[in-house]
Amino acid sequence: MTDAPLNGHALLDFNSPLSDATAYDLIGGLRLGAGATVVDYGCGWAELLLRAVEHEPGARGLGVDSDDYAIDRGRANAEARGLTSRVTLERADVTTWRTEPADVAISIGSSHAWGGTKQALEALHARLRPGGTLLLGDGFWERPPNAKSVEIFGEEEFGTLAELVDLAMTCGYRLLNLATATLAEWDAFESRWCAARELWLLEHPDHPEADEVRKVVDDHRDGWLTGYRGHLGFAYLTLARP
Repeated sequence: MTDAPLNGHALLDFNSPLSDATAYDLIGGLRLGAGATVVDYGCGWAELLLRAVEHEPGARGLGVDSDDYAIDRGRANAEARGLTSRVTLERADVTTWRTEPADVAISIGSSHAWGGTKQALEALHARLRPGGTLLLGDGFWERPPNAKSVEIFGEEEFGTLAELVDLAMTCGYRLLNLATATLAEWDAFESRWCAARELWLLEHPDHPEADEVRKVVDDHRDGWLTGYRGHLGFAYLTLARP
């Protein structure tokens, strides 16, 4: 689609169900110190990374993502906020891109890049220095999935919240903090995701791809409201690597 995808996330601050208040609470638990290196794997437009570096003036941030538009948006935001000397964003495959082990690693909704949550936890363990902190954002089932949820995500894509925490522990981490997205955060995220496309449709009613965009939005809204709303949860685990 021509310009629709470029604007598709324009109304979102984060590409996950996350409010400003929760974001700052999570950043406060990362144990950032002067000179800390924060690496965000699958950073998108790097909003959480930028806020983390702003929170600790002595920290340095690295972000990697394969999405060209997201990286361009993140770089523009970093420049506008005077952070280009302390934040570097790169287009790359998170599974093969390597740097020195980080003091803090972030991976929000990016486990699929490694093939699943277990694989992501194992890969990030090696990318984190001993004593470092990982902020992992991943899905879980708050309630057993209905048929529509299974159709969208598959039957074994996620486990329970307790199973997610247990998995992190078996991969060599200790849990420092647990937060879960509220229904209000979910609704705000999904509404903004849809609204960006709806506004594009209002501005481009005769665009040759308008019908395709409309179908994408309608299918997404249907999956959200008749499928995973109230069933799919999203957890933010702050994990220490001993």
